[in-house]
Amino acid sequence: MTARGRDAAATGPHGRVPVAVLISGRGSNLKALIDAAKAADYPARIALVISNNAAAGGLGFARDAGIPTRVIPHRDFDCREAFDAALDDVLRQAGVSYICLAGFMRLLTPDFVTAWQDRILNIHPALLPAFRGLDTHARALEAGVRFTGCTAHLVRPEMDDGPIIAQAVVPVLPDDDAERLGARVLAAEHRCLPHALALLAGGLIEVRGQRALAHAKPASETYLFNPWLEPDKMA
Repeated sequence: MTARGRDAAATGPHGRVPVAVLISGRGSNLKALIDAAKAADYPARIALVISNNAAAGGLGFARDAGIPTRVIPHRDFDCREAFDAALDDVLRQAGVSYICLAGFMRLLTPDFVTAWQDRILNIHPALLPAFRGLDTHARALEAGVRFTGCTAHLVRPEMDDGPIIAQAVVPVLPDDDAERLGARVLAAEHRCLPHALALLAGGLIEVRGQRALAHAKPASETYLFNPWLEPDKMA
């Protein structure tokens, strides 16, 4: 079942699904979402930006765009459950349909994830299920992979787990270090996350177990090789 019917009553006056974006730092993925949502046909609107860090640079992007912000410092709470309960209250008061994690550096509790089942979208800087966790670019280089990238996925209680909505592939180049590779992956994130949110908010995602099926144009069957292989030599 897609999200279209469930969200029909939750859309705003312009037919856009309200979304909260959670951040902890610079907010470059938030900025990409804000820019994408400026398009008249984008199916989501950023209704609220929440940070656990009052100094998060991304809060400035939200304020400049006239988007309401809230700061919920995690250090004000004795445990993760209490923080998540406060977060849940703010989200429900705001009436959002989806939560987008854009550099939110907090692990959500299983009860919170279950309460928002299939409504939390995360972006991870690797091609899941490879390289879960931190230091993804250094680990990709150490492993010697020829491609890495980013993954937009629905969140499950386990870290960096859940049905994959969209992925973007980035080649690993011979002179890469973690910083150079990370910059290219981040540029891909800025396109992948808005794309995935558009599919989700537009009711184009059907979740079947651990798979998120997209009712959208599929990828081409073109093969990608790194190092490059001339197309006429693929046969």
